[in-house]
Amino acid sequence: MIEQILRECAEFYHGYVRQLEEGNILAILAEQGEEVSDLLAAISDDRGDYRYAEGKWSIKELFGHMIDTERIFTFRALCFARGDAGPFPGMDQDQYVDGANFSARSMDSLLFEYRHQRQASIAMFASLDDAALMRRGVASGVEFTARSFQYILAGHERHHIQVMRERYF
Repeated sequence: MIEQILRECAEFYHGYVRQLEEGNILAILAEQGEEVSDLLAAISDDRGDYRYAEGKWSIKELFGHMIDTERIFTFRALCFARGDAGPFPGMDQDQYVDGANFSARSMDSLLFEYRHQRQASIAMFASLDDAALMRRGVASGVEFTARSFQYILAGHERHHIQVMRERYF
């Protein structure tokens, strides 16, 4: 399945998708949601503002970026699945983080939002039949299937959790 998904999304995302193992993607997303929730529940608000280097995102900003990205990718998948092929603009991740003021948020509030966004994403993807998942659209100037966003989400999150473990802890 992974090789098929690579043909359904932009090459930019191939590194994320390749990090995934074969299996039920909804189960992978659910398990990942629990893992991330457990990891982030243990981080204090003070620690959430930690940056491993000058100019790098804080833990809160990284976590907020993951939430924003999931929301946007799930929205794109929904649009494509419903027959709205776009095109949709790209997302400037730094602009989103700069505009969010994540440092003013508590880790608990970010965790609450993350958990609900992940549950909503899984419920939305689970509601789509095969025809809807295979509908295509354009985002950031590239064609995707709605299905590919499940894998991109999981790979994107895996990437950032690995970065968090290696550079922040």
